[in-house]
Amino acid sequence: MNARDPLQPVRPDEATALATFATRAWDERIVPALKDYIAVPAKSPMFDADWAARGLIDRVVHDAARWVESRRVPGLVLEIVRLPGRTPVLFFDVPATRPDATGTVLLYGHLDKQPEFSGWRRDLGPWTPKLDGELLYGRGGADDGYAVYAAISAIEALDAQGIGRPRCVGLIETGEESGSPDLPAYLDALRERLGDVALVVCLDSGAGNYDQLWLTTSLRGMVSGVLKVEVLTEGVHSGDASGLVPSSFRILRQLLDRLEDSRTGTLLPGSFHCEIPTTRVEQANAAAAVLGAEVWKRFPWACGADGGSVLPTTTDPAEALLNRTWRPTLSVTGADGFPALGDAGNVLRPYTAFKLSLRLPPLVDGHEAAMTLKALLEDNAPYHAKVTFEPDGRAGAFGATGWNAPDLAPWLERALDAASRAHWGAPLGYIGQGGTIPLMNMLQRGFPRAQMMVCGVLGPKSNAHGPNEFLHVPYAKKLTAAVAQVVAACP
Repeated sequence: MNARDPLQPVRPDEATALATFATRAWDERIVPALKDYIAVPAKSPMFDADWAARGLIDRVVHDAARWVESRRVPGLVLEIVRLPGRTPVLFFDVPATRPDATGTVLLYGHLDKQPEFSGWRRDLGPWTPKLDGELLYGRGGADDGYAVYAAISAIEALDAQGIGRPRCVGLIETGEESGSPDLPAYLDALRERLGDVALVVCLDSGAGNYDQLWLTTSLRGMVSGVLKVEVLTEGVHSGDASGLVPSSFRILRQLLDRLEDSRTGTLLPGSFHCEIPTTRVEQANAAAAVLGAEVWKRFPWACGADGGSVLPTTTDPAEALLNRTWRPTLSVTGADGFPALGDAGNVLRPYTAFKLSLRLPPLVDGHEAAMTLKALLEDNAPYHAKVTFEPDGRAGAFGATGWNAPDLAPWLERALDAASRAHWGAPLGYIGQGGTIPLMNMLQRGFPRAQMMVCGVLGPKSNAHGPNEFLHVPYAKKLTAAVAQVVAACP
């Protein structure tokens, strides 16, 4: 196959053919496969300690493997790789069809899921797939069970049109929602088989809207863990003890005051902040000009005291984007030690525990932040209460470091913009994401010369991790064709 013009690796008629192929693939094969996938509660190990015995992660991996094998892509080698005591990964390898291609494209996704959460619409549920118009509802379809199916379909689309491409390998893990603790071991084990990676395509990110291709430019890091305050060995009558026994909840509030300004939400330790690169500020301003008030209006705000909706921390779109991507923020995502309201008698509780989620700017080291946070919360406890903060992690590795994308190579910038214009009729958008994908930092360290295409289908109201998660099928179809077009441009 002849080498193509690097300035126009895919012709307009070929881009149309890629889109037609992707649309048919989604309608005929991918949506049915994702319905089966959504129905399986394959929760990540952090949320299901018995995941191995339950076998649900194994099930979705085997289902995906059977689907990939059924496509009979020429030369494809597929393997479910298992390291002892770790979650499995799905690995595939497809040889190049363009003789001049020298690098490898690595396509990434994951199959493990977040837990159910509450608040689903009456006609929906986390494990009840439902295609409602253009939206496929259910846990994990968008985040990001679709990735392996879209990746293989993108490769198929190129091959069907006779468009040459580099070697493509896939790495589909099953521990991402737990912080990818097993991924470094697999990267080491598969390093020789992965080869010289020139482009990483990560399909586990978001979109600012559904009207153009969005490239993720940064990801926040995270420290999560349980803060527990104990004051008694058992609960006692509040009339007898209150005023004498300090409230574990009040002590916990004091500890959080060390960390956060409760009036503004600003994180107090300077080490949790970093200087925002000028380029990222400029990109945030550009994205804000496109998205406007939708940056904050897209959330499902409750009705406020005056009858209007609750207000965001800022209505300035650019500041809102920077707040959710480059500034540290604390969230309390769970609590223990509290009885249900209907069971709450007049008892002074022996302990209070909060699950904390601290999102970190992309340039702050996650492990160092975890150790700083532990010391901040545990040292000099009020009333000498028993205070523990146990960060999530394995083998002493705590906290996930964020990621700031390397500069785009000219070929990739051209290819991304061309794909956006071909499939959406709009230019490429650049946006930081507030979520955490530990893989990206790991891959950038492991393949420092690789370019990064980080994108995904998690656009407005798609609500990954929460109730009513959905996948926007028309956007996913276009993204599949766009990935194919960018892969074809890879040197």
